Amino acid sequence: MVKSLNHKYTVVSHELIALKTYKMVLSGTDIGPISPGQFGNLQLPDTHQFFLRRPLSICDYDQNTITLIYKILGNGTESLAKAEIGDIFDILAPLGTGFTIQKDLQKQILIGGGVGVPPLYYLAKELSKQNIDFDVVLGFNTKEDIFLTEEFKTLGANVFVATMDGSVGHKGHVLDLIKQKNIQFDYYYACGPERMLHALVKEGYNGQLSFEERMGCGFGACMGCSHKTLTSYKRICKEGPVLFSDEVMIDE
Repeated sequence: MVKSLNHKYTVVSHELIALKTYKMVLSGTDIGPISPGQFGNLQLPDTHQFFLRRPLSICDYDQNTITLIYKILGNGTESLAKAEIGDIFDILAPLGTGFTIQKDLQKQILIGGGVGVPPLYYLAKELSKQNIDFDVVLGFNTKEDIFLTEEFKTLGANVFVATMDGSVGHKGHVLDLIKQKNIQFDYYYACGPERMLHALVKEGYNGQLSFEERMGCGFGACMGCSHKTLTSYKRICKEGPVLFSDEVMIDE
């Protein structure tokens, strides 16, 4: 019998942690297992106004709770920001294919941009458990957008920050920061804007990329979130969101 992915989750905490950025912890039963990089597809309460679910990466997880971090980017997430403790959400989870931890490579790096940062935290916890050495490079627009830096440091990582306006850390993109600081690594895991992920592919670094896409169904039926690879079009919600760098094709 196939285990149902459909769960009811109750909000146990909900707080603003950065500019228009919220951290929501929800409790449920029979949640896992969840791999780093997988996501949940959340149904907003007003189904007449918000027919499609909202895909949100899972920032953290244990057997009783999941943590979601999201930013207000439109009417849907603005509605979600009004959620209160005790509210119940219908969420399909876990969905997608997450990160594959490379146990044989010692020096690894996590590269996150904006709302692409959250799934890297759960991955960082798993790397730490396996005694894999890693650094963290995070990119944000301004200092008001920054979140999770202290949490990554608590795991023992060196954390480097870039902001587009230079208000904190390096001024510019994460790739510029990596080159400026001469940060050495054998392998990377990245999540963030598509232009950031494509830039990593162009540089020829070896790693994994988690793509952010608008989705219809969230479980592979509609083909609405496909990305071109060397072998075929892969569904970000099913074969992804994580793809390997050597299979990703980009438009020059």
